[in-house]
Amino acid sequence: MLAFARLREILGFGARELDLPEGATLDALWAGLTRDAAELAPFRASTRFARNGALADGTASLRDGDEIALLPPLGGG
Repeated sequence: MLAFARLREILGFGARELDLPEGATLDALWAGLTRDAAELAPFRASTRFARNGALADGTASLRDGDEIALLPPLGGG
């Protein structure tokens, strides 16, 4: 799993391998992360997931070897 910007700061890592049960969803992954880092929870509405380089919603099931990225909102101007 990859985390960027503020999400990386909160989690304390930019990349990490995670063991999840077969058929776990991205929403379940997020729930597990927020159990360990409660301050992450408010960022859910603005965080997007990428699974193997493509955007995915929280209901997407994960498979062994998937690369997941947590994408924070982009600012700009």
